[in-house]
Amino acid sequence: MVTEEAEQFARHLPDGGALMGLDPGTRTLGVALCDAGWRFATPHLSHRRGKFGADAQVLATIAAERSVKGVVCGLPRNMDGSEGPRAQSARAFCRNLAERLGLPVLLWDERWSTVAATRSLVEQDFSRSRRAGMVDAHAAAVILQAALDRLTRTGQASI
Repeated sequence: MVTEEAEQFARHLPDGGALMGLDPGTRTLGVALCDAGWRFATPHLSHRRGKFGADAQVLATIAAERSVKGVVCGLPRNMDGSEGPRAQSARAFCRNLAERLGLPVLLWDERWSTVAATRSLVEQDFSRSRRAGMVDAHAAAVILQAALDRLTRTGQASI
């Protein structure tokens, strides 16, 4: 199941559970995780993208190790809200990933997530080279935290 509706996503997770956040870029895949209580998203890793099968296996391993119950995947919309080739690619990736992992997937508007992640890393005084290797995982955490805030603010989290 892939949806853009937080309420529908939450209905598939009545007992909560750990979530994985993704920032699907063209070259890298940012991964973040949250606790089972849907409180805090934390950056996990930035994975260099390859073929879908290899990427899905990395995510399946993380999901199994961390008992992940659902995935929040960034949807790269244009600033005017329209969708271009990158959004279509992210949708296809998420559909295939949902099928492969057997987990519900929430597509989340990721506009400004990389900017927010970069700004946070600059404020923490990370060097430019160090930021380059961390920004995707931090952007995934921004995406996941925004979804968590929405889920808990609207009372959708049942935990």
